[in-house]
Amino acid sequence: MKRMRVPFLPAIVALLAVLAAFPILTNNPSMREELFLVFMLVTLASSINIIMGYTGYVSFGHIVFFGLGGYFAFYLMQIQGWHFIPSLIVAAIPSAVIAALIGFPILRLRGAYFALATVGINEAMRVVFNNWDLFGGAVGMFFNFSVYTQYGGAKAASELAYYTMTVVAIATITVSYLIKRSKFFFKNGIIEPGHAFELLRSIESLVMVVLGGIGTVAGPIVGAAAYEWLRGFLITNPALANFQLFLAGLLLLVTVLFVSSGLVGWLRERFPVLRGYVP
Repeated sequence: MKRMRVPFLPAIVALLAVLAAFPILTNNPSMREELFLVFMLVTLASSINIIMGYTGYVSFGHIVFFGLGGYFAFYLMQIQGWHFIPSLIVAAIPSAVIAALIGFPILRLRGAYFALATVGINEAMRVVFNNWDLFGGAVGMFFNFSVYTQYGGAKAASELAYYTMTVVAIATITVSYLIKRSKFFFKNGIIEPGHAFELLRSIESLVMVVLGGIGTVAGPIVGAAAYEWLRGFLITNPALANFQLFLAGLLLLVTVLFVSSGLVGWLRERFPVLRGYVP
């Protein structure tokens, strides 16, 4: 009897859609916030996997473009009074332009030279925004929560951000999947340089990709979800809260040494039937 094969992309999109709807249908704000973070990390991990997993470039500066998008969108919403959705779309343009300007020269580097250069870019961007008064300098910009009125209140605004994050996560996974299959290989009310260009976030992104499986489509999804669960457990555990970064590094080391193909790779090796279903 021929086994029915379920395409990966429709299956994962359906799964994310069901997960996204669940906290809204059950009126569970706590779960909504948790899934928002998971979808954000899935987006971050999947996007860095495109350059690291598919091309072999190890970048510690990926968070720069994450921060740039956040800064530009925050500025348009808070200072210029724009709506959330057009702010996100327009903010992507200067972020992409800066990425292209940085990418043209830096992609000529290889190996450790490229990795070190991305660390330098991350720190340079943090210094620039620390001293850029237009964006609040080192203090950053604070969100005026009165803007929630144009969205119908705080609850409606939070749900809009949540659904938008879901769509962005699905879009990123779709792009990652299509690249893999092709022949080519503001939630806290404030934005400031220390958080927008935090090197730790880039390191965490690498951990998520390696944990899930470098060069796979499903790996960053699994890695991001697993890492967010672990991070939440550590933060809420008084005895382990101060060891989050140490344990993240230890997890990366253990994965590289003993499960170099990541969780998805390990599952595909242990259960060969998954190779045709999980890219």
